[in-house]
Amino acid sequence: MRGLDWLNFFLADVQTGVGPFLAIYLAGHGWNEQHVGLALTVGGIAGILTQTPAGALVDRLHAKRGLIAVAILALAAGALLIAYVPHFWSVMLAQVLIGGTSSVFIPAVCAISLGLVGRDLFDRRQGRNQAFNSAGNVVAAVSMGLVGYLISDRSIFFFVLIAAIPTLLTLLLIKPDEIDYDRARGAGDGSKDPEPAGPGALLKQRSLAIFLVCAVMFHFANAAMLPLLGQRLAKGQGASSMMFMSACVVTTQLVVTLLAAWSGRMAGSWGRKPLLLIAFAVLPVRGVLYTLTDDTIALVAIQILDGVGVGIFGVVSVLVIADLTQGTGRFNLALGAISTAVGIGASLSQVIAGSVVHHFGFAAGFFFLAAIAALALGILYLLMPETNAPSSAHRAQSA
Repeated sequence: MRGLDWLNFFLADVQTGVGPFLAIYLAGHGWNEQHVGLALTVGGIAGILTQTPAGALVDRLHAKRGLIAVAILALAAGALLIAYVPHFWSVMLAQVLIGGTSSVFIPAVCAISLGLVGRDLFDRRQGRNQAFNSAGNVVAAVSMGLVGYLISDRSIFFFVLIAAIPTLLTLLLIKPDEIDYDRARGAGDGSKDPEPAGPGALLKQRSLAIFLVCAVMFHFANAAMLPLLGQRLAKGQGASSMMFMSACVVTTQLVVTLLAAWSGRMAGSWGRKPLLLIAFAVLPVRGVLYTLTDDTIALVAIQILDGVGVGIFGVVSVLVIADLTQGTGRFNLALGAISTAVGIGASLSQVIAGSVVHHFGFAAGFFFLAAIAALALGILYLLMPETNAPSSAHRAQSA
């Protein structure tokens, strides 16, 4: 269990360097908003094409730790390629490598977690995973902000390589014989189901389809907000923009760290839907607030809302999928399929919002994303049912 804690922590260190900092890095090398959006979209498309197969592979593969190790090495290789050759086609190739291999992290970590603790403790375990992941993001964001400011923006990608070493070592702390294979794929808690349900059974679930639509819209609205903000502030600010982005990421992840474990506990006592409504409601507010100020301190403070939305959604969305796939043996396949759809939304967000900004300005881009977020909130409120009604046992645990 401690190995799983630190795996989540160090995985965040590895992934942060090729996340929001990439937009600033490319903008600093003369890339315009459309080309930056295209680069981010290419990485998203690679993830889209591999998310569902990755989930199916995790369901079938016993060597989940080995799969994570291969993905970590590939991600580090992609980061080095961007650092040494920040040209159009080399960055596109690196984004394909990074997006394609990093798609295994979420289903593999969730599968290991479910296989270790089972359904009864999965709420709390998922909250703990998110808390450690967010704490890792805080450390990585501070480190990369300082490195980018004091040394160079390219040096953040070398930090990814350094962080990959302890990440690989933490895998050795997780004992593979303690991971229940059937339980890890949602086949049951300790049961031995001979065959998983067919993929068609997932397609027939109306609640799963509604949640998929909501998740896609949430990520479409959310994915481009911080990169666009970084691009807006990168104009004429040089190295200080790296420190600003670091402050934004740190603020978000500190809030996520504080909320994640709480979200896991409350998801059992309150139910999933009330928490999701909170996560969805803060997103349109955040988009509008970005248009009202250019003050650096105020913009960083707005990231508190990002932490609330991401912290709750990151925990509860996985629990909803586990609820809707319980007993099917297709938990990771469903998780991968929804991640594919979410990746489509996030990737389109980058390129479409980038085009809106390019033609109409940053304020129009943020209003556009806020409108999508508000529509997603309405769909969630009106159509999405509760997937795990609060029980007396959960209430007792929460108390």
